[in-house]
Amino acid sequence: MIIKPKIRGYFCLTAHPEGCAANVRDQISYITHKGPIRNGPRRVLVIGGSTGYGLSSRIAAAFGCHADTLSVCFEKPATEKRPATAGWYNTVAFEKAAREAGFYAETVNGDAFSDEIKEETVRKIQEKMGQVDLIVYSLASPRRTHPITGTTSHSVLKPVGAPYSGKTLHTDTNQVRPVDIEPASQQEIEDTITVMGGEDWEMWLAALTNADALAPGCRTVAYTYIGSDATRPVYRAGTIGKAKEDLERAAKAIDSKLQAIGGTAHVAAMKAVVTQSSSAIPVVPLYISLLFKIMKEKEIHEGCVEQVQRLFETRLYSEGEVETDDHNIIRLDDWEMREDVQTELTDMWKRVNTENLNELADYRGYIDEFLLLFGFGRDDIDYDEDIEHEINMGA
Repeated sequence: MIIKPKIRGYFCLTAHPEGCAANVRDQISYITHKGPIRNGPRRVLVIGGSTGYGLSSRIAAAFGCHADTLSVCFEKPATEKRPATAGWYNTVAFEKAAREAGFYAETVNGDAFSDEIKEETVRKIQEKMGQVDLIVYSLASPRRTHPITGTTSHSVLKPVGAPYSGKTLHTDTNQVRPVDIEPASQQEIEDTITVMGGEDWEMWLAALTNADALAPGCRTVAYTYIGSDATRPVYRAGTIGKAKEDLERAAKAIDSKLQAIGGTAHVAAMKAVVTQSSSAIPVVPLYISLLFKIMKEKEIHEGCVEQVQRLFETRLYSEGEVETDDHNIIRLDDWEMREDVQTELTDMWKRVNTENLNELADYRGYIDEFLLLFGFGRDDIDYDEDIEHEINMGA
């Protein structure tokens, strides 16, 4: 199959296996170049480990900490007429590299919210790893079927309490346009918390605890985003923010329980990056385009793998207690939230429009990063080549 990008709205419907594999190799190379992460984990479970921060966490664990890894994801294989998802190809490439390096690497592909997938994952830990000493929770899903009630809830991206009027970037037309979003209903708020809050993280830890699958001193971390004034109405003060507050609640509850085995639970606030999830949030693509311009000029720009490497080396597994803010959140968004960065961004946000977009923002960088998520836009890949697209996971 000759595979080209097919973009619909904020999502790419195709993925390139060789491009995705090259992306994984680049991340492995970065982690290897940075050197070993001292005192790191050796048996790691990544819940949501096929793309974005979850994938980078798995790579950092394996090639920075020399850890065995088990991942849970929900990806679609290729068919005769269509390629697999990017996460599928990422996982195949990672597992091949990890096994060649001598590490155990396996993936459970299915609905991480379900009891069945939790049970299968626990069995694999018991059979192949015994116990785990780090659990990374990095799920991003638009819906969740509750394992007890059977009810399917859908998340929404809306403000809370009042309508939002501002500007957003339409990536299909390359235009900055006004956007008006009505506030979420109470039901929509509750549904978003159900999908993206902390309950499922708690369920995972309960299942692992009941199966005696947690090693002494086990740590767990979940990822969040806080953001600035520009994104606050539709993010931190919106429905997603309500879900993230619940994630922080869950971290405190889990941390209290893990104290019995000397473990800890934290939420880590990461910087804004281009992911399949962030590209769907109104306002965020424009914000990221401006942010990239500023942070690249100041030489403090980071992607997922750079963020995760810094998280592991300077926070989770550094000497002494883990550095957090007053709310017990690990702040890896510290460079994004620097006063000089946000002051420039606020000024640019007021001035940016369609005509000056490419001058004020790194819009080209945003598009390049978006295409890379799906294995496209690389100079070292021949996208006119007919390639094998049906590749088995776990082969």
